[in-house]
Amino acid sequence: MKTIFFRLLLIVGVFSFVTVSVRAEDLGAVKTRMTQRLAQLDQFKEKGAIGENNRGMVELRDASPAAGDIVAGENRDRETVYEAIAQQQRVSVETVGRARAKQIAAGSAAGVWVQSESGAWSNKK
Repeated sequence: MKTIFFRLLLIVGVFSFVTVSVRAEDLGAVKTRMTQRLAQLDQFKEKGAIGENNRGMVELRDASPAAGDIVAGENRDRETVYEAIAQQQRVSVETVGRARAKQIAAGSAAGVWVQSESGAWSNKK
């Protein structure tokens, strides 16, 4: 019985280690993708094609297909990052996203569209 218990414990430990290692590798790939798309993201923000919503995601503000692709990729990666932070801090992904939205809005350049907590959009001054 003890042997089975220790084998099970070892398997769980190895699985946890592998999961953490894979997750770290995934986050590294996410960071690379986010860095690579940053210039395009900023260009679309400057044009007013996308804005930063109150959930920590970018949101399409016009019907540009190219901007839509950037928005989809960025939001997938932000969701991955927010999930990792939420798991680490033992809070909801929504809590992480909303906190991040405040940080992003505060640090955004003038002219970027940002959404307030109430849902109203404004062009940052």
